[in-house]
Amino acid sequence: MVEEKYSTWVNHPNIDPALKAELLAMDEKAKNDAFYTNIEFGTAGMRGLLGAGTNRINIHTIRKANVGFAEYISAHGEEAKNRGIAIGYDNRHMSYEFAMDSAKVLATYNIRSYVFESLRPTPELSFAVRTLNCFGGIMITASHNPKEYNGYKLYDEKGCQLVPHLAQQVIDRVNAVEDELSIKANPTPEQEKLITIIGKDIDEQYYEKVLSIQLNPDVNKDDIKIVFTPQHGTSNIPVKEVFKRAGYHYVAVEEQCTPDPDFSNTPTPNPEEPASYNLALEYAKREDADIVLSCDPDADRMGVAVKHNGEYVLLTGNQSGSVLIEYIFSQLTAKGRMPKNAVMFNTVVTSDLGEKIASKYGVETEKTLTGFKFIGEKVAKYEVNHEKEYVFGYEESYGSLISPFVRDKDAPQACLMLAEAACYYHAQGKTLVDVLNGLYDELGAYQESQTSLSLAGQEGAMRIKEIIATLRKNTPTEIGGCKVIASEDYGSLKRRENGTETDLVGFTKSEVLKFYLEDGSWIAVRPSGTEPKCKFYYCIKGTTVEDAKAKTAVYQKAMAQAIE
Repeated sequence: MVEEKYSTWVNHPNIDPALKAELLAMDEKAKNDAFYTNIEFGTAGMRGLLGAGTNRINIHTIRKANVGFAEYISAHGEEAKNRGIAIGYDNRHMSYEFAMDSAKVLATYNIRSYVFESLRPTPELSFAVRTLNCFGGIMITASHNPKEYNGYKLYDEKGCQLVPHLAQQVIDRVNAVEDELSIKANPTPEQEKLITIIGKDIDEQYYEKVLSIQLNPDVNKDDIKIVFTPQHGTSNIPVKEVFKRAGYHYVAVEEQCTPDPDFSNTPTPNPEEPASYNLALEYAKREDADIVLSCDPDADRMGVAVKHNGEYVLLTGNQSGSVLIEYIFSQLTAKGRMPKNAVMFNTVVTSDLGEKIASKYGVETEKTLTGFKFIGEKVAKYEVNHEKEYVFGYEESYGSLISPFVRDKDAPQACLMLAEAACYYHAQGKTLVDVLNGLYDELGAYQESQTSLSLAGQEGAMRIKEIIATLRKNTPTEIGGCKVIASEDYGSLKRRENGTETDLVGFTKSEVLKFYLEDGSWIAVRPSGTEPKCKFYYCIKGTTVEDAKAKTAVYQKAMAQAIE
């Protein structure tokens, strides 16, 4: 099958010349990796390595996806086609080309599109879908992945990434496309008129909405200095503009402000990785900055480092999320603005600490599977029935949404609110680390971490499936010397505790396993939806932070041994 697909591609008259050159240079292993399967939609759409082949992101696989999406739109009638699709893109290789080609393919189906004039954040694409009353959206991005990747995310009319039952309707149509190489993006002159370029009007409306989230706009900003880096990505202009208009003092990491697809001046554009802060921390030490804010390339994730006792402390997504929850909920409560039916959303692999903070303020927490589309889906549900009122949503993976005028993670919002929190607590003589330590003292000491096993190619994919299958079949009875008191299998949607099995309600099936330990800790395992990795999540509870850290090392070692 691999050789047949390869031969079809390399000999096809429509093959992109650059891709043909790549095909001709492939050895047998490269051929197999490029053709053993078709690239699929995961938790964040279609994402993969740039290159030639059915298992790669390239102009032909993008066109195949666009035909599937165009047929999905067309099935909803002329109104859907006329409402059209908003299209955004980031700084990566081929992002602009894929975005414009997407608009042209849609135009051949007589579907309108609104394409940003230059790179924009993912949350602004979500905002544009809602503001322009589009039927959906396309974002060309590989988020925080390395430079070799690109991707394609689809949005519904609410500006939310397509949830599984909608994505499946697109996937079925994509899979029905037999020859992606024969698809052409050649709209007629009349169809070309269906493509509209958008930009500053949407920017202004987005900035206004971001600025509206401020809880204490008059907080003293003169004593806090911020170092900010967009990691060569889309947050460069929006975050700077919002900070300028709100009056915050910041210094940008200029070397990382260019929209460089090779990410030349950062070891990694992922704020989850400590190395991504290297240059920003040099700036921070030179400027004596109080906080460092770092956004990933498509500006849905934000990381933070805080100067505390003379050292810069990196906060995890769980920790920065907890600080945001404490600040936002305490201020809403103090101002009498906390809704009586308030609800917060996070995921099954997000720390328990956030839920404890929410409970303190009378806010209910609902959990979803990993992927912010599930949070967006819940926001839309309560927007209609008004049973509960949204006050915050976040994931452990450094992404949060403060106000749901966007339906995806929104780093510019998070940057603005965290800057405000830093100023507010500074006036009380506290750093954001002090706030976090106070939460540990009040609600229990937690240490959250994540490890991953990178397993690329066909063999890697099989190994990841094997790991999940083994842990599912042989559920651990103890991990690192601590008894497993309950387990959850989101593949079968079952919870097991004390020999009793109950249903996990409100979730779609997903390859996630979660083990609850007797000491109040838990460990979860899932394949990544966006990278060739098996991920392990640890939420470890200890008597002190040091105790929790020591336990974490024991549990990580035990899990590594369990999958050998």
